[in-house]
Amino acid sequence: MQRTPHHRSRSRRGVAAALAAGVMTASLLGGNAASARPDPGMPGAMATTLSLPSPPGGADVKVLVFHASATEESPTVDAGIAAIEKIGLTGPEAGRFTTVASDDPAVFTNGRKLGKFNAVVFLTGGGDVLDPEQEAGLEAYMEAGGGFLGIHDAARTEPYSDWFTGLVGARPAAGSPTSVQRATVEIGDRQHPATKNLPLEWKRPDKWLNWKDNPSGSVHTVARVREITYKPGASANGWDHPVSWCRDYDGGRSFYTAMGGTADSFAEADFRDHLRGALDWTTRISQADCKATITSNYTAEKVTQPNQPGRNDQIGEPHGLVTAPDGRVLYIGRGGADSSKPVVTDWNDPNIGKGLGQIHVYDPTTKKVTLAGELTIFGNKGGGDELIKVEEGLLGIELDPDFEKNGWVYLHYTPHDKIDRDKQMAVRQVSRFTLDLATNKLDLSSEKVLLHWPVQIHSCCHAGGGMAWDSKGNLYIATGDNNSSGFSDGYSGNNPQPNYKGVSFADARRTAGNTNNLNGKILRIHPEDDGTYTLPAGNLFTGKEPDEGGGKTRGEIYVMGVRNPARISIDKSTDTLYAGWVGPDAGSPSTTWGPAKYDTFSAITQAGNHGWPYCMGNKQPYRDRNLPDPSKPLGWYDCDHPKNESPNNDGLVNLPPITSNTIWYSPQGGGVDYPRDANGIPSYKVEDQKQLLPWLKGGGQATMNGPVYRYDAASTGAGKWPSYWDGKWFVGDFYDDTQPRHAVLTDPRTAGKGGLPTHAESLKKIIPVGADGIRNLMDWKFAPDGSLYVLDYGRGFFTSDSKSALWRVTYKGGAATPAVKDLARKAAVQ
Repeated sequence: MQRTPHHRSRSRRGVAAALAAGVMTASLLGGNAASARPDPGMPGAMATTLSLPSPPGGADVKVLVFHASATEESPTVDAGIAAIEKIGLTGPEAGRFTTVASDDPAVFTNGRKLGKFNAVVFLTGGGDVLDPEQEAGLEAYMEAGGGFLGIHDAARTEPYSDWFTGLVGARPAAGSPTSVQRATVEIGDRQHPATKNLPLEWKRPDKWLNWKDNPSGSVHTVARVREITYKPGASANGWDHPVSWCRDYDGGRSFYTAMGGTADSFAEADFRDHLRGALDWTTRISQADCKATITSNYTAEKVTQPNQPGRNDQIGEPHGLVTAPDGRVLYIGRGGADSSKPVVTDWNDPNIGKGLGQIHVYDPTTKKVTLAGELTIFGNKGGGDELIKVEEGLLGIELDPDFEKNGWVYLHYTPHDKIDRDKQMAVRQVSRFTLDLATNKLDLSSEKVLLHWPVQIHSCCHAGGGMAWDSKGNLYIATGDNNSSGFSDGYSGNNPQPNYKGVSFADARRTAGNTNNLNGKILRIHPEDDGTYTLPAGNLFTGKEPDEGGGKTRGEIYVMGVRNPARISIDKSTDTLYAGWVGPDAGSPSTTWGPAKYDTFSAITQAGNHGWPYCMGNKQPYRDRNLPDPSKPLGWYDCDHPKNESPNNDGLVNLPPITSNTIWYSPQGGGVDYPRDANGIPSYKVEDQKQLLPWLKGGGQATMNGPVYRYDAASTGAGKWPSYWDGKWFVGDFYDDTQPRHAVLTDPRTAGKGGLPTHAESLKKIIPVGADGIRNLMDWKFAPDGSLYVLDYGRGFFTSDSKSALWRVTYKGGAATPAVKDLARKAAVQ
């Protein structure tokens, strides 16, 4: 496996005469021929045919390192050639190859030579290094199924060629920084051979190129550079800054990395591993999926029609969905009426807030929708201020783990017949019903109430509602803090004064911060077949704590300190709980009261206190207020030793320490943080803030937590999402402007401890935004066939409209490449 000496010839035009004589000799390796014809509009162009095997190269894998430059040769060339040569000579025998280095472009018009190479590496400098015939030869090589690896300045090569622009994927922007800077590279693809062995967060020095046009979505990005870790210059790309990517291009395979801008890069073990994996794929030694994030490979379509006039035959006021093992989708309507029907807001009227919480079933086999049943709920009061509107109703749905056998459906709702109009109190409950699996009709008489608790309904908001199962048959139930946000200027919901007939409705210390109250929590119970439940070990409380006299805790509580967790999910492969909740309303931070509104996502691996209304984000405290004058601030809350000293608290005073959350965002940006004083109190000055998560931002904001995707290789679903997404957590927002709609990766070592995501990528072109897209994302779940279902709420509030719909998002990118029959080493075995 001896390296051919690399040539220093500059005779780039030397083969034009040979081409004029006729067809080049076929490659000695045989195979089907691929032709390349230069643009006839080019001066001096001639019709030529370059005969190449298809695919080029064979079991004796060879790599051509082409290093021509129209300017002075880059000082990285020798280091790059030496590194690639060493990669080919080391490692597992099955991955080894021979390296040939040359700067003579004549090879691209010599079919006999070019056809022997499994892949071509461009370690080139800038400028035009190929004439039209030579570029046509490279094009023919790719059409025949060749492999291409471009490194750093290869993106400056052939600057006038649109085809070469497509090959490398992007062109550097003017104003890219020229100095060597240490930065963090985020590894988003944990399966591609070029990245699967790299650190999640790879810190390394290099010269970092900016892009004239961001290639994300047209290429498959495997790594991004985190711009907040270096100075990207005036032409910065922002949080989505691809640095390595790949795609199947023009019949072949193209991989490009912007790294390798220094000679020292090629001495790094991790960078060599990156190149080794890229060469494994481009030489056809191994397969890889380079299609998974190319947006044109996804299709989003509505599977429901607009309701018929005066009927909710297709969809209610969208509020949640769940997918059954057989592919059916059950989705619920909270209870808002058809906009043509009046609502009752007078508490003297027995029909105050009466509505219908609806359950629909979509069958993907028949493509038909069935209205399975309707519950009479409290929650239909329309819009208005927080003393008029409500968010109660039919709030959540889950299916029993044995649903295929028993048809059991769990519904989280507020029944109208249990409201107390005098005290303006209601009962929230989780009930089990039986669905007739043959007719898709819900047997309302089969109801068994598992769990119920009181909620105040004098004031809106924050009912929560989501439910999910873990692998042990435990049911998690998300409940909102059930408080008004209008009496604390949008900061901590801790105003103890407002009440209705003795029940506070603006003090979340009565609910979310109360160890003896089931509101503002994520509960965990184990339902039994007889309609009762037991308490699993490991909840936050047993319910029998002797602390402070006893009788001050509820054993159902798994997580406390959440505001409005409308959507939760559980990754059953790890039993990690994922939750998102809406924050308060303050548009900016206050040096008096604390942080601006933070909407929150959290990966939760054990029972804990997640802060509200004491602390938000990464343990950023609010200021206490208390009687006799709630407008006057007291001390800052202690996130490590929180105390509930509200007069409305009937639980423990001494609370569990607060756990930092994974993601938070506000109108100022994502992961906002501040310098802290000696006592750990942030400055809360806008000019001091930094954004730890610059890929998301709020404004109008309402978290909609999504699932963790798990790829099922056994599934034969035609539209299943590829394995690239396996293990990625989908986080979104009701709104679709600057708010998140992303897939994120977390570090298993820090998940559950407030560790920030290591990587994020936008889903806004895959799950389309805009007026005719999924503008108001209400819920999203993967089906067993691997496709994604998404609920779009519609364009009005407290009702459904023509835009309210269930959507399905499918993938059509196809299998990994190259095909098994084209693998180089498989050919050797045969």
